[in-house]
Amino acid sequence: MGRGMRIVVTGGAGFIGSHLVDRLVEMGHDVAVVDNLSSGRREFVNKAAELHVRDLKDADWGVGIRGEVVFHFAANPEVRLSTTEPVVHFNENVLATFNVLEWARQTGVKTVVFASSSTVYGDAEVIPTPEEAPYKPISVYGAAKAAGEVMCATYARLYGIKCLAIRYANIVGPRLRHGVIYDFIMKLRKNPNVLEVLGDGTQRKSYLYITDAMDATIQAWQKLEEEKEPYMALNVGNLDAVRVLDIAKIVSEVLGLRPEIKLVPATEDGRGWPGDVKYMTLSISKLMKLTGWRPTMTSAEAVRKTAEDLARELWRTL
Repeated sequence: MGRGMRIVVTGGAGFIGSHLVDRLVEMGHDVAVVDNLSSGRREFVNKAAELHVRDLKDADWGVGIRGEVVFHFAANPEVRLSTTEPVVHFNENVLATFNVLEWARQTGVKTVVFASSSTVYGDAEVIPTPEEAPYKPISVYGAAKAAGEVMCATYARLYGIKCLAIRYANIVGPRLRHGVIYDFIMKLRKNPNVLEVLGDGTQRKSYLYITDAMDATIQAWQKLEEEKEPYMALNVGNLDAVRVLDIAKIVSEVLGLRPEIKLVPATEDGRGWPGDVKYMTLSISKLMKLTGWRPTMTSAEAVRKTAEDLARELWRTL
């Protein structure tokens, strides 16, 4: 893979996107970031990258922007919101993806890397879940990601654009501003004596630290460029999982607190909210076999390191 490619990163001011931009800049690529700053932050954007404040929901968002490769990482990341506000997820995750693919087709982009999600599988029957498992999303967020994958695969077959869909497990690390670790820290900042845990606490999911996720992302992209197949979907996650109750304990320990844990199940079977996948571990054997990559931290280690990262960023007293 030659150095110095022109790469566009949508959502490059967000959590995963901004870390990806850092990595691509380090590799010597010329990076343009497109972000509407609705959940992304200007201060997260690498100084060596160009920032275009544009909204992907507008069909003409890409005017004047060119790239050989686009990493489409812009999305509304709030799975819980997709249950109550499905139209937001249609616009920000389905319409936006269509607009990115259309721009790619019209401007001659060679490769699209799409940030998908483990939520496309829903309540998977096989855990760890392989890429061959069917789409059975139980949230509109998961449905929107599945729709994005189908569109990417179709554009790959129809227009000759290479496309890689990366189905991420829970990716965590510095700059994270959503999800359970962030929520626990913000709750404990308000009330250090009681920690409300959504669900019955037995939810068990896979967590991958951001540096591991970026290594996997870059290696998967490089593999796609070598392959003849126009479309590939790959899981990126960890080899193990961790329970929500254990996350609550880890976060409390990192903050030096011993709060009372209050469980708040939202459904009869103990989910955090309707549409919450209760158990998620992805099979990553395909990625490991293709690239030789493997995680350097367990899920619990990734959670602890992230709690330490976010404590420094968000916890006023540390």
